[in-house]
Amino acid sequence: MTPTRPGDLDPIDEAILRELAADARASYADIGAVVALSAPAVKRRVDRLRERGVVRGFTVLLDPAALGWETEAFIELFCHGSTSPATMRAAVDRYPEVVAASTVTGDVDVVVQVRARDMRHLEQVVERLAAEPFVARTRSTIVLSALVRRPDVPPPAP
Repeated sequence: MTPTRPGDLDPIDEAILRELAADARASYADIGAVVALSAPAVKRRVDRLRERGVVRGFTVLLDPAALGWETEAFIELFCHGSTSPATMRAAVDRYPEVVAASTVTGDVDVVVQVRARDMRHLEQVVERLAAEPFVARTRSTIVLSALVRRPDVPPPAP
């Protein structure tokens, strides 16, 4: 796989990625109609994007609330001393409620995005995270409503 640097994608590749992000099941013909290419030309471009590692796979987008995961929160973890990112990752990766986790700058060491069935379930997740040996304390922020959720695609060209 050849890694892609910012700016390596042409406007047609970017348009194809936006179409795939909107509907990964769209046919190459449907995408081609939007980007003014034939279905075989779209397929060749998608194959190249996969080979380069730009497209890592195709997936389905689920509605967490429809699956019973109605509560969402961001939990900040403040760690003791200098805890390695590998230690943090190994710990949070064990939680099925964790949607995403990132090390960050500032006073906080890790920000963890979680989904839970309800407030009681969220409280249990926070308690379990707080009990991790490297965690000094936590701070939680509960999501009231998601205002913007975008797929990981390049924005349209200016």
